[in-house]
Amino acid sequence: MSAAPPRIASLVPSATETLVALGLAPWLVARTGFCIHPAPALAAVPKVGGTKDVNITKLRRLAPTHVVLNVDENRRETAEALREFVPQLIVTHPSRPDDNAALFEQLSQPFAELPGVNDRAQALNARWQAARQACRNRPTTQRPERVLYLIWREPWMTVARDTWISTLLAEVGWQTWPPQLGGEHGAARYPALRGDEPWLRDVDRVLLSSEPYRFGPEHLAEAQALCPQARVQLVDGELLSWWGVRAIAGLAYLQQLTIEAP
Repeated sequence: MSAAPPRIASLVPSATETLVALGLAPWLVARTGFCIHPAPALAAVPKVGGTKDVNITKLRRLAPTHVVLNVDENRRETAEALREFVPQLIVTHPSRPDDNAALFEQLSQPFAELPGVNDRAQALNARWQAARQACRNRPTTQRPERVLYLIWREPWMTVARDTWISTLLAEVGWQTWPPQLGGEHGAARYPALRGDEPWLRDVDRVLLSSEPYRFGPEHLAEAQALCPQARVQLVDGELLSWWGVRAIAGLAYLQQLTIEAP
């Protein structure tokens, strides 16, 4: 890293929160409007649009030396435009819990010369590994629970089995349906449902996420009609879909969901 201090832009909410946890808030010069955690540390950091509609002109004026992107959340054309004036792009793509440890290293390594960054990365990884071990140590049932995780309605949309969400749920023995893989990127990672699939009657639990569609109590009956035998719950989508530092709390949240009384 050069002697000049870094100027970091993060276009990914999960990454922004993790960069702050690594102690890099003083060097953040840009974020998206969806990068909201932790609020006190980000209050003075300029916004440059959303994850899909980045204001390239404004970002160029902020002269970042590093920009953090994500394969799922940002557009390819955004990355191509940034290559014209940003010295280093950090492209993240954690698809499963096994990727989270490498992510802490990926986000910290370019700034390893800054005081305390490496130590914080190691501490975050230790907390992450402890959270995963706690999941492995919990009592399990003989049959994985069949779970439908809904992220949208009209049409209903869910998650493929090789997404971050699905593989995180698997940490507590929950198996998402349908049994479909979505690949590394693209729409197949978030399949739409007709609503009359035969397997819906065998779903044990329906999770209605708070993002990207904000499900609320008014949607419980509609989801129950979709899967009449299932338990339907509203869940915190940030805790179950954000990776990085928030995933540590996400695992604890998952364990709590498994033990809550019906």
